[in-house]
Amino acid sequence: MLLFLNLLLELVRILAADGGSHWTYEVQLSLPPTLYLGGLPRNYVAAQLHLHWGRKGQPGGSEHQVNSEATAAELHIVHYDADSFNNLNEAAQKPQGLAVLGILIEVGENQSPAYEHILSHLETIRYKGQSTLVPPFNVGGLLPPELGEYYRYNGSLTTPPCYQSVIWTVFRRKAQISMEQLEKLQETLFTTEENSPSQLLVQNYRAPQPLNHRLVVASFIPEGALYSTGEMVGLGLGILFGCLFLLLAGYFIARKIRRNRLGEQKSVVFTSSRRATTDE
Repeated sequence: MLLFLNLLLELVRILAADGGSHWTYEVQLSLPPTLYLGGLPRNYVAAQLHLHWGRKGQPGGSEHQVNSEATAAELHIVHYDADSFNNLNEAAQKPQGLAVLGILIEVGENQSPAYEHILSHLETIRYKGQSTLVPPFNVGGLLPPELGEYYRYNGSLTTPPCYQSVIWTVFRRKAQISMEQLEKLQETLFTTEENSPSQLLVQNYRAPQPLNHRLVVASFIPEGALYSTGEMVGLGLGILFGCLFLLLAGYFIARKIRRNRLGEQKSVVFTSSRRATTDE
């Protein structure tokens, strides 16, 4: 199945840090509904994936940060609750209507073949509204190693109206692309139409927002936790053996008390008494 890649203009505006506003653009790849997420209470099928990045020569570009550290870019793979809703737009307005995978992207030494499968087509969609077809490829190649390690929380879309409708899963491990691939992402696309003055598409990410008391859970023990993995295992074993010791101690104490009671019963002699009589 051919995949549909396009550069589109979101029908919303994001408030800029200086109090003004700007339109948000993204490179979006439509995905077939045969892709879906497991491990969630409902059936979430894939709808699209898109990228966020920063500006050449400047740090940052991801929408999520771990320990206040951003990465060069971030990939989002968007799914919607197909059991409850007919399409992505309908699901986006309802709590937990969407489930999004967040993949943090950092610069490594080697080129990523999976990301190159997308980036190699950017030249054909350089301007607003353009689209192209992408041959099928393994989307799993875009994901990082160790998929079992992730953060999860209930949050919002990163573009207005920022519906609180997303189950976010952000992987702990990072995907890697080469510096050349990152620069291709940062320098190829424009926010304007083909015949208009060119304006480079950069920094299309939303700044981190306050948690507002949201609970962020992890499927692993985060670095800097109160106890390390080894300490947690040792603590668990210590508690287990402690409980077993208490059970055994209680058993032997109860057994000793029972024996003492049986011994006391055997030492007591019961005799019958008869009333003395005399002859008259």
